Amino acid sequence: MQVATAPRVRLLDGFAVDPAAGGLPVGELPRGVQRLVAHVCLTGRPDRTAIAGELWPDVREEQAQGSLRSALWRLQKVVPGLLDVSGGIAPAAGVRVDVAELAAWARRVLDPTGFGDELAVPDAGLRGELLPGWYDDWVLMERERLRQLRMHALEAVAARLAAAGRHGEALQVAYAAVRAEPLRESAHRTVVRVHLGEGNVAEAVRAYDLYRDLVEQELGVGPTEQMTRLVRGLGRAYRVLGGPRLPRPA
Repeated sequence: MQVATAPRVRLLDGFAVDPAAGGLPVGELPRGVQRLVAHVCLTGRPDRTAIAGELWPDVREEQAQGSLRSALWRLQKVVPGLLDVSGGIAPAAGVRVDVAELAAWARRVLDPTGFGDELAVPDAGLRGELLPGWYDDWVLMERERLRQLRMHALEAVAARLAAAGRHGEALQVAYAAVRAEPLRESAHRTVVRVHLGEGNVAEAVRAYDLYRDLVEQELGVGPTEQMTRLVRGLGRAYRVLGGPRLPRPA
């Protein structure tokens, strides 16, 4: 007989709880219950007073504690065992959280003491925005932290793929970072470096040119010295920095 796996909480591209294997589908939870589960999954094992004060800050402590008890009771009725309420409150043993999976991948990628062989990129299920449409302070802070962590990890993977000679894959990852943050210069620098690593000077300069146009139009500034240094000294192609621009692809 197959043992059922634990449920999985999804916080990227919206809130959802996937049932344990063989379990019944989980319907939409009340918003207060969603906020409780999301907060616990993002913050670890805070004590009850901290959770109640964060989720219901505009009411008296006694009322906030009552709202917390009510949310826990509702959750237990729909998804029993999702949270461990012994001591503090935390995801129960075995419960998977997509944000935690994404963060674990990024830490492996960015660990300078590792072997540098983490080249896989998470699937589409780990690429969304954290809880879009939620504007709680604790969500906004975690959303920004996660955004930065993911971008640095994508750039690191692209650099490792390029170093391994897998330039096509490196470009796909680098452009994934560019699509996620079109004005992020470090992502565009990664694209330029990959082109140069493959020996495609014209492509590198064209990528620089496209980025320069973008930031001039959107921000009214030019690329930094770090960016221009990549294409400086490329012979005639370097005229893009002070002369005629390369023609756009048809």
